[in-house]
This record gives sequence, C-alpha cells and structure tokens, in this order.
Amino acid sequence: MNLPQNISRARGASGMLLIECMVYIAVFAILLGGATTVFYFCWDHSQAVIYATDDIASALRAGERWRTDVRAATGTISAETTAAGEVVKIPEGGKEIIYRFDSGEVRRQMPSSEFSELLLPKVKASQMKPDARGEVRAWRWELELTPRRKETRLPLLFTFEAAQMKP
Repeated sequence: MNLPQNISRARGASGMLLIECMVYIAVFAILLGGATTVFYFCWDHSQAVIYATDDIASALRAGERWRTDVRAATGTISAETTAAGEVVKIPEGGKEIIYRFDSGEVRRQMPSSEFSELLLPKVKASQMKPDARGEVRAWRWELELTPRRKETRLPLLFTFEAAQMKP
C-alpha cells in the first residue's frame, strides 16, 4: 500500500520542529529579561527622585522655619562654633530658640524644654552666619544635604536668607 506523496508533504509543512520551539522560547526569555532589567532600572531611579524630592521638601520647611525665627528675633542673634558643631541662639521675647548642627543633624530647641526637634537628618554641612547689609541685620544659612545614593551627581545645596524685623 502506497501513500500519496502530497499528504506527507502537507503534514511536514504544517508541523513545527522542536528546534523552532526552542528558538522562540529563547527569544522570549531574552526579551523578558531585557524588559525586567529596564523595569527595575526605572523603578530604582523613580525611588531616587522620590527620595530627592522628600529631602528638598524637608529642607525647604526647615529653611522657612528658620527664616520665621530670624524675622521674629527681638535681640542680637549669636552664632558660635564648638567642637561638636555649630550653635545659633535666636532671642525671641523672653526666650531663646537654639539651632544646633551636630553629628549630621540640624535640631531646633526651645530653652524651656529638654526636647529638641529634629529639623533635618543627613546634613553634610550647615553654616549660619551674619550677612552685613548696611544697617539691616541679615543672616544667611548655607546648607548641604548628604546624598542618599553614591551615584548622585548634583549635590543638594540650599541658601536661605532672612532679615530681622526688629533691631
């Protein structure tokens, strides 16, 4: 019994070889691996942007708080550098508000309490100094935050300026 030749050709042309399946699976695996790599690259960088915006927002809140305290100062503001860090005393009415930069943190303390409020963690450098402008008592706060990632190319530098309302 002889089989017609065209039936065997039709079956051979319609089937898929095992090697073709392996090639398709390999191409799919390569594409899936590349897509996963790109996804995690984007995820990591979006987290870095979130961290940077959080740091910027907290620095701006701290700067505005400091500016409010300097504007409300009723006496002479004093700044001194100690072995531990920098201490700035801002007299306000009958009390003194103390800003302290020590061990990479900026804290704000009211003299009536033992508690000091953490304004900024992870600070690389902080310097509050008078800024002479004629008869106006102005102050400048230069601040640099510690980057959370090693790859950060642009440092987070801030400069806040404030003038006392009452001499």
